[in-house]
Amino acid sequence: FVQDFFTREYRLDYRIHTYPKPIVVWGSGIVMGGGIGIMSGASHRIVTETTRMAMPEITIGLFPDVGGSWFLNRMPGRTGLFLGLTGAQFNGTDALYCGMADRLLPSSSKDALLDALQALTFSADADENQVLVSKAIQSRELPASEQPAPNLRTHYDVIQELTDGATLPEVYRAIAAYSGEDKWLQRASSTMAAGCPMTAWVVWEQLRRARHMSLADVLRMELALAVNMCSNGQVKEGVRALLIDKDRNPQWEPAVLEDISREEVEACFMSPWTQSPLADLQ
Repeated sequence: FVQDFFTREYRLDYRIHTYPKPIVVWGSGIVMGGGIGIMSGASHRIVTETTRMAMPEITIGLFPDVGGSWFLNRMPGRTGLFLGLTGAQFNGTDALYCGMADRLLPSSSKDALLDALQALTFSADADENQVLVSKAIQSRELPASEQPAPNLRTHYDVIQELTDGATLPEVYRAIAAYSGEDKWLQRASSTMAAGCPMTAWVVWEQLRRARHMSLADVLRMELALAVNMCSNGQVKEGVRALLIDKDRNPQWEPAVLEDISREEVEACFMSPWTQSPLADLQ
């Protein structure tokens, strides 16, 4: 089931990334995890003043998948690493800054935008159609003065400082030790500290390995990771604590970052198959 689920999900994500026609994604409200996977590859990604985005997998013992190895590596500086380790939430203004959205529209403009898109005269020219959609969306953008206050841009220097370590334990300790008064950074620090230590290692390693990978290779790597993380008990315990028993007291095993061996991390990346179910992706 796990293999079939993630294979279909990642195949859909790849199709969105490579689809020749315009795909408009309305990312208003909560857009997290798999929702970001659907949104990230679209040609026209819209956020609003209500958007709340995150890759919060560290709280359930998974990892930032659905192409996370691809898009987190393409964010400014080390903001992608920070978001992957902490599961920190970011808003629509942040999404524009880190390359996860193209336009920020008022949440009340959805129906008007749909009417405008339906009224467009499309042709067989794919590039021309992209331009038509872009102009229809651009004309409705919320003025910069009315957009939500940013977190990522505001905290960029602090994020760079906290993640300025040569090893994961160094970076992890720096984030966990944050003692400033900023509520957003405090929450990011505490979420990471309570999250799955194995996920932290996987985030560090997946971004390192995927730096020069193609999107297809990224999704093949993530499929192996997803199957392995669901098989080693991390996800089962994370989902139990957060969604089933709701005691919010996961018993991670291993429980401490330093107790995880290089071999255990390596095992998460080993392909369970002779040939990946996504081998046909180019």
